[in-house]
Amino acid sequence: MTGRAVSVTVLLAVEAGLALLAVLVHHGFMAVYGRVADTAFEGLTWALTAGPSGMALGLVAVVAVVGLVLSPRLWMRLTAVAIPVLMLLVMLAVTPLALGQKTGKYDSSPQCVTEGTDEPMASADRESQRAFDSIEHIGLYSGGGVSGVGGCTRWFVLSGDVDVLQHYRAALPAAGWEVVEDDGRHLRAQRDGLAFQVMPCPGGGAVWAGSDDHPAYGQGIPGLAGTEICPHDL
Repeated sequence: MTGRAVSVTVLLAVEAGLALLAVLVHHGFMAVYGRVADTAFEGLTWALTAGPSGMALGLVAVVAVVGLVLSPRLWMRLTAVAIPVLMLLVMLAVTPLALGQKTGKYDSSPQCVTEGTDEPMASADRESQRAFDSIEHIGLYSGGGVSGVGGCTRWFVLSGDVDVLQHYRAALPAAGWEVVEDDGRHLRAQRDGLAFQVMPCPGGGAVWAGSDDHPAYGQGIPGLAGTEICPHDL
């Protein structure tokens, strides 16, 4: 084997090592920052454009091009091209595994009660939780939201095209709640001095529960735009 062939062989080994490292970085990134409602392809596309996976692919591609140019043998050139392709396929395969790990940390219903919360917020959280627990929910809850004496707001994510309001139009009366507002953009219901409100958001929605004499989502400003209630990234 000539010195050039040895150099290219070492270069291919470096390329393979970088590809393996890129897959590990991609998996770790998706397990922490991935959007659980995404499909494997959507998650990979997002990671390549908005995360470190794209930079890793670029680095591996540069090494692959160098190896392709310098390779004196056909199998070396084919290997140089195959490594980034295989890397992308493995990234695609591990994306749902990483998202599944993140999904396992989510709750299937909103949770408001937190240990160590002082009064009167603790009582308000328990009251909101009692309202949430009486209703059948959809989506996954990461715990993100706002709590206070004015009620508890929690955000959820959804996979697929689900009609959020239609679900609660059926679930609330079945749980003994009376729907008092339903304008196609949000829904509000009341029961035993408690109130519940839900609003669809891109990729999920926002739910709120509290006393029926409080405005939803802790907002006291009439006509507050829904985009101000929905976070930019669920």
